[in-house]
Amino acid sequence: MSAPKCLQISESRRYIVRDDGERFFWLGDTAWELFHRLNREDADHYLRDRAAKQFTVIQAVALAELDGLNTPNAYGHRPLIDNDPAQPDLSPSGYWEHVDYIVDRANSLGLVVGFLPTWGRYWKDPLGSGGIFTPDNAEMYGRWLGKRYRHASLVWILGGDRPVENDTHRQIIRRMAAGLSDGDGGTHLRTFHSQGAAGSAQFFHDEPWLDFNFRQNSHAIEYRGWYDQTVVDYRRMPIKPVIDGEPVYEDVPVDLDLSRARATAHDARRALYWDLFSGACGHTYGHNSVWQMWRPGHTPILGASKSWRDALQSVGARQMRFARTLFESRHISTLVPDQTILAPDQSAVTTGPPILAARDESGRFAMIYAPGGAAVTVRRNVFKSDKIVATWFNPNDGQITRRSTLPNTDEQRFTAPSCGLDTDWILMIDRCESLGAAAR
Repeated sequence: MSAPKCLQISESRRYIVRDDGERFFWLGDTAWELFHRLNREDADHYLRDRAAKQFTVIQAVALAELDGLNTPNAYGHRPLIDNDPAQPDLSPSGYWEHVDYIVDRANSLGLVVGFLPTWGRYWKDPLGSGGIFTPDNAEMYGRWLGKRYRHASLVWILGGDRPVENDTHRQIIRRMAAGLSDGDGGTHLRTFHSQGAAGSAQFFHDEPWLDFNFRQNSHAIEYRGWYDQTVVDYRRMPIKPVIDGEPVYEDVPVDLDLSRARATAHDARRALYWDLFSGACGHTYGHNSVWQMWRPGHTPILGASKSWRDALQSVGARQMRFARTLFESRHISTLVPDQTILAPDQSAVTTGPPILAARDESGRFAMIYAPGGAAVTVRRNVFKSDKIVATWFNPNDGQITRRSTLPNTDEQRFTAPSCGLDTDWILMIDRCESLGAAAR
């Protein structure tokens, strides 16, 4: 299936839709060095794997982080003449034709490209010390990119892991965004990738060019102070969809601290559900070896030791699709974060991994995420129905277990099928008469 040519923002402003009006679940993968480090055979292998695992978005950078200006790509080509954004190197079979190939190949496999025009260092650092962008050449570069990829299936992700610290930075981003829209005729959505523990809303939420908010909740494994910020963006006005575009990566040192343990599949999975239960309309996964396309012969970043090909089969990457299946079956477009579903003593807990709750805005069903397999206590009369159906969903394997029909009377406590540090469960509660409708 080909990728949708044009993604749009829904009428409710809460989520993203395809060009045919169907909701779009953003299940991204961070492949920052895809254009820069992989040849076509390797790129094909990577893209086929991610399509098979039901990812929907591939996030990659044109002017790449790891010396993307001066270190040539897999075929010996560089992107710019004299590192001038106003002069893309258009040599036959050169750098940009390789980018064209990868974008086209991704689209043919049904994948949307989350296209970063540049990594942040090239606009944040001063001219002459690593920076190459001014407001004028940023707009020229954006216009050229927009025109070149006008007909591709992609989303523009400006920024590149850096904060906006002064008016020059702000003008570079604004002008690049304007150039992209001028070049592609406004065809593609635009957002901004900031530094860790921040997001686009911090800098550009009220600006009309920013179509949706894009967070980097970063490489921590704690909810408070990190993933709890997703719901803050969800509640902002004017309403805009929110995505966590860079959560903790599997196999990365926690907090990017080499003295700490490496994040596990469970850590990556927990970030996924914390975001989704906080109102995100999708999520991005990452692996420490895959983002940098590491293999023996490259200098490892953040202690990478597994080749990117081997890392494709990591447990966390295989588990992401279960969230997509669950949320697509449950009308993510109608899901509202709501901690009042939980009994007061449980929703008020401020220590340990939190239990998060969400409900269908029409009251047909509720979902509760229980990291660690904690017991869940649900407030009385969540549903105006005589009976409810309770079902446990296992994020480890996507299986459903323990479905039971219960009277909807008193406050009820539900105990997960198992518990433990690497365990998590989702409790789904349906109004009896709406069970069929909720699953459609």
